[in-house]
Amino acid sequence: MSLVDSIKNAFVPINREGYPFIAGFGAVAVVLGFFSTSLFWIGAILTAWCAYFFRDPERVTPVDDRLVVSPADGIVSAVGPAIPPRELGLDGGEMTRISVFMNVFSCHVNRAPARGRITAVEHRPGKFLNAELDKASAENERNGIVIDSPNGRIAAVQIAGLVARRIVCWVDSGNDIAIGERIGLIRFGSRVDVYLPAGAVAKVAVGQTAVAGETIIAEFGAHAASPLVRVS
Repeated sequence: MSLVDSIKNAFVPINREGYPFIAGFGAVAVVLGFFSTSLFWIGAILTAWCAYFFRDPERVTPVDDRLVVSPADGIVSAVGPAIPPRELGLDGGEMTRISVFMNVFSCHVNRAPARGRITAVEHRPGKFLNAELDKASAENERNGIVIDSPNGRIAAVQIAGLVARRIVCWVDSGNDIAIGERIGLIRFGSRVDVYLPAGAVAKVAVGQTAVAGETIIAEFGAHAASPLVRVS
């Protein structure tokens, strides 16, 4: 690998949604620099953080219809049965829900947990509670995406958080989508819930770190089994 390649690989692409924010932070840093060198460096650090927040790295996604991948970078905050939001039209009662919480240092580009056809995209206004709270699934502003996958209907719900005030969705109902494909982002801290039909076996545990598009969070199939875990 050449030196040029090494330098290029050190820089992660920035999603275009972040350009206005990065420019704004940078402009404020320059203005502050006219008053104080210390304020300029504070502004510069915040500008660098903003660029880091909107990073959009490539991911290596397993292409296997038996697998469900994480829709978000972050910490698995919940694994268990739950009733999905009513507006999604998944009226079969409880489903397996896996929640991934993103803090302000996580990559916030969200990805499709499975391949299939998008049958619904539903946005609902709501509160901006701490996204780590369980009740955030029902009370916070959210955007739900239902995917008709080879194993049944799967939903990914983008949930706004305490700081997050803007959910961005890049897909529409009727679109076909590949596993790991980008579906949107949530600005400045949030959470994504995945609702899975019967037959899905969770492959992650609460507290585990997940990587969007790469970490396998569930598996379908007769031979799928819940993993044993330990904290070390």
